[in-house]
Amino acid sequence: MNKKHWIVWCFLGLFILACKKDNPVKEEIEKFLGFQKPANFPQPAYNFANNPVTRQGFELGRALFYEPRLSRNNTITCGSCHIQSSAFTQHGHDVSHGIDDRLGTRNSPPIMNLAWNKAFMWGGGVYDLDLQPITPITTHEEMDENLENVLNKIRVLPKYTAMFKNAFGTEEVTTARFMKALSQFMVMCVSSNSKYDKIMRKEAGAVFTAEEQAGYVLFKDKCASCHAEPLFTDGSFRNNGLRVSPINDKGLYTATLMETDKYKFKVPSLRNLQYTAPYMHDGRFLSLAGVLEHYNSEVQAMPNLDPVLNQNGKPGIALNEDQKAKLIAFLNTLNDKEFINNKMLSEQ
Repeated sequence: MNKKHWIVWCFLGLFILACKKDNPVKEEIEKFLGFQKPANFPQPAYNFANNPVTRQGFELGRALFYEPRLSRNNTITCGSCHIQSSAFTQHGHDVSHGIDDRLGTRNSPPIMNLAWNKAFMWGGGVYDLDLQPITPITTHEEMDENLENVLNKIRVLPKYTAMFKNAFGTEEVTTARFMKALSQFMVMCVSSNSKYDKIMRKEAGAVFTAEEQAGYVLFKDKCASCHAEPLFTDGSFRNNGLRVSPINDKGLYTATLMETDKYKFKVPSLRNLQYTAPYMHDGRFLSLAGVLEHYNSEVQAMPNLDPVLNQNGKPGIALNEDQKAKLIAFLNTLNDKEFINNKMLSEQ
């Protein structure tokens, strides 16, 4: 081989290697194993028998999740309000910002461990993950589109007809297949590799510090009745004594019209709090210190206040500064850096 040929072959080899390194998503997809239940998690609530996760279905769902044609003017994707680096929330906004920069009324909830959820959204009203995307797609402040328009836009793109064929055996784009593909992506957004998880699975070298352990003890005593392990939510809707917001958001009541549901909101998971500020359904607290002080001194004595916050004659949960620091130390063990950097879930 002469020098010229050697240079050409070296250049070609470097080019191929660079392309491979520039496509980490493809590398992750090639390892695709489908949905895997973490060892320290309970059985999921999602009905996988009706929608088994396949590599092709997941890839279609991911493409749709990041597809701007789901919105009226082709500018907003699901990923616009659910950003992976923010644990699939819209970091920095108190309430969601949608199409034409319209403001919503609630903070974007994280897309995380949804396979274990039985109800969706801060104020309820949706109890099937396969139906949930209809709400953001059709909501005026979010994507402001109708479903048939979305499907028609998808149907004319050869990219998607081919992907539907690979995922479902037919090029026909239907509502059911569209929704199931999105669900296949969302149920794969599993956060289960925090320090806490590794300790619970007794992985080598994983131990709490003294402060984290003390915070864990406090957590189990003061917080776990609503934020049950290992998901750190019990999935219920509760009134946690927040002052009524300026728009008078009544939470679950808007879905049920039951007086006893006024100002009840879904109990959020406490996982990945480092990435998901601001906090509460309307993003009113910018820090965990603000959240803990709410429970310590700002809980309102409301008719529907949750009983666990209405004991000992004073609303709330008494917390001194030392206890707050220890609780925050423990909560930081629930942050899952692997989740927010999982290339398989990213847009590119």
